[in-house]
Amino acid sequence: MEIQIHQLIEGARKARGLTVIIDVFRAFSLACYVIHNGAKVFIPVGDLDTAYRLKKEHPDYVLLGEREGVIQPGFDYGNSPAEIESVDFAGKTVVHTTSAGTQGIMNAVNADEIITGSFVNAQAVIDYIRMKKPEVVSLVCMGWRAAEEADEDTLFAEYVKSALQGKPVDFDAVYRFMKDERKTRSFMDVTPASAALRDFDLCLSLNRFPFVLKAEPYVDSLLRLRKIQTPGERS
Repeated sequence: MEIQIHQLIEGARKARGLTVIIDVFRAFSLACYVIHNGAKVFIPVGDLDTAYRLKKEHPDYVLLGEREGVIQPGFDYGNSPAEIESVDFAGKTVVHTTSAGTQGIMNAVNADEIITGSFVNAQAVIDYIRMKKPEVVSLVCMGWRAAEEADEDTLFAEYVKSALQGKPVDFDAVYRFMKDERKTRSFMDVTPASAALRDFDLCLSLNRFPFVLKAEPYVDSLLRLRKIQTPGERS
């Protein structure tokens, strides 16, 4: 198995094989919480115009996301797991657009298969890759605004790569590093609404969810993230 680590939009475009689009803070942590809370359909989109069009056509859809870390006008929620942690999305269709994570999905045009990744479902990602046995795995770190590398995404990619190669992984070291990392603290303080400090622990809640989210065709050229339960052991 060849394992590649790529960065940002350019990396998403280079990705091939089974591709994991990574956004720890916070897009693909948030997506797991929303789907766990009952969302029927979860639609990632790249641009705000598409999100607003879908809301106009389907007023019952729920809009989530951000630009520059800030919730956008007319959106129901931002990109904060803390904000939606206890929200019941049962039966809802959710539309999600962000500065980094969803951009990775849209740009991974050469991938054979796309799943998302974060520490909240790290072991599920590892189990899924082992189950699929692909020749090539691309781990794409989307960073901050898809324009600046972010430690948490790169650390996640290295964590998954080490696990797949049978090397030791030390999540406690990752957690301590991120807790002490100055850029993390400033990033989590963008606004009270979209960057609650509780997000740090929610996004680093290791292996909270035993499923991966796979990008699949939906309708009208849209994609959806579908939950796939994995059979591996939880750690």
